[in-house]
Amino acid sequence: MSRTEEFTALRPLLFAIAYRILGSVTEAEDAVQETWLRYEGTTAEPTSVKSFLSAVVTRISIDVLRSARVRREEYTGTWFPEPLLDDPYEDPERSAELADSVSMAALLLLERLSPLERAVFVLREVFAFDFAEIAEAVDRSESACRQLAVRARRHMAEGRPRFDADRREREELTARFVEAFRAGDVDGLTELLAADVQVTGDGGGKAPAFPRPVAGREKVLRAFVAFADLLSAGDLVIEQHEVNHEPGIVISTTDHELLAVLAVDVLDGHIQTVRGVMNPDKLAHLGPVADAWAVQARAVQARRERS
Repeated sequence: MSRTEEFTALRPLLFAIAYRILGSVTEAEDAVQETWLRYEGTTAEPTSVKSFLSAVVTRISIDVLRSARVRREEYTGTWFPEPLLDDPYEDPERSAELADSVSMAALLLLERLSPLERAVFVLREVFAFDFAEIAEAVDRSESACRQLAVRARRHMAEGRPRFDADRREREELTARFVEAFRAGDVDGLTELLAADVQVTGDGGGKAPAFPRPVAGREKVLRAFVAFADLLSAGDLVIEQHEVNHEPGIVISTTDHELLAVLAVDVLDGHIQTVRGVMNPDKLAHLGPVADAWAVQARAVQARRERS
């Protein structure tokens, strides 16, 4: 097998590692491309191509994450990971770990870890690398990696929210939420939303978004009903779609330009958390992106003309 064929076969795994470390599709793709350039440029013949390439993409991702954290601290508004609609990597034996590790809630929790802790946690807990491979990847001793893994697991366990595990129930609840949202059905939304529901948006200063989280059923209801009115006035399309291996929603124009991607968390049979990504820079990898400000302005004008 040629190097190109070896790399192509492992590319989904490399992307999966990089995305979980970085929380960015664009940066993960760049890290994978840099990994290929380094592999292509070396004369070494690794004993295990998988271990070698995984180590390279991990080191690159750690370096990128360290610099990215400075930018995220200066980010306008709430920062969310770039949404992932289709994960190219599959492993039936670890499907649960893969899905859990890429949810919006998990990626935000990973943000609390140091870059090294995050890399070790991803390699060990998600992809089941042994500590010898991890030590090689992060340039630390096996003993140090074990300590990093313990700290990372503790931090993740302390902050992990409790969400329902029944995927079918979550999908059905999200489908009902989509229908009520489309219709501006106040009674339907009231029934679906948890009393302490929270909605947060990531516009990055480049798209309309709530400046701070909206919490509580009554406040969220008002926000949803107002937005549903804008949806109908702006001739937009709202569809249920898997987002980061969880039930979610994609909002776009009738011209198939993306406006927002929403990740939905469910607890005890109710919508608990909705995280919306509207920043066009974080949607560009999914296709054409709408000018959200212009869409909002047209919707407001259309609503005025109807009233």
